[in-house]
Formats: sequence, structure tokens, C-alpha cells
Amino acid sequence: MQSILIKDKKQLKVAVRRILECISGQKIIAFYGQMGAGKTTIIKAICKLLGATDLISSPTFTIINEYRRKSESALYHIDLYRIKKAVELYDIGIEEYLSGTSYCFIEWPELVEDMLPEGSIRVDITVGDNEQRILRVS
Repeated sequence: MQSILIKDKKQLKVAVRRILECISGQKIIAFYGQMGAGKTTIIKAICKLLGATDLISSPTFTIINEYRRKSESALYHIDLYRIKKAVELYDIGIEEYLSGTSYCFIEWPELVEDMLPEGSIRVDITVGDNEQRILRVS
């Protein structure tokens, strides 16, 4: 497990680089944390660093956002906050995203935990003192 401290937003870019070093090529990354912990902000920064050319926004209502990159496979940003039953995961085709070769960043992954492929990365985000964020990557 790797711990990463983000003291303020100025350190976000450095923290995101460290996350990418920690995941060492793994493509499925599940983000855990309370509402407002910064899951979306961190995923946006990762997508930007990975070369997303589209406007990066929260997929809270669309459930899944696809971001294109110039020369590589797309990035997928999935927000399962509004999904209440596991059966709904199949309706959105979650298996295809989890078995693909593209990066897949998942917020609120609790319902899909049993479906995550072996080697998936878990990022736990905790809010510390003075709005710091503590990330545990495992």
C-alpha cells in the first residue's frame, strides 16, 4: 500500500503522477471516499494527465463518461452513486468496461466490488486536517 498526502490543490498534479506510478499499468481503478472527498477532482486530473481531449465532467447523472485521447484508447469515468441495485450494473454494460483494455475509473464502486477483475487498484481517500486529502493506493 502506498500513501499519498495532498496538502492543497497545488499538489494535485504531483499526487496524480504518483498515483499513476503506483498503479503500474493496471487499468481498473476504484475510488472510495465520502461525499466531497475529491474523487471526481482526482479522476479529472488523472484523465487530463493521460491526455483526455474532451471536456472532463462528473458522470453523476450520465453514469458513464467516455473521454477520447489523440492516439490511445478512450478513458472511462464511471460514477455508480445513483445505482441502487446490482442488476442495474448489467443494464449499463459494466462487464464490457471491466473486461476491456482501457482505463476505467470508478466512483462509488461498492456495488461492483465482486465484479472487479483481479489486480484492480483501490484508492481510498480520507479528508484530513485543513482540507488535506490522504490517499491510500492498494
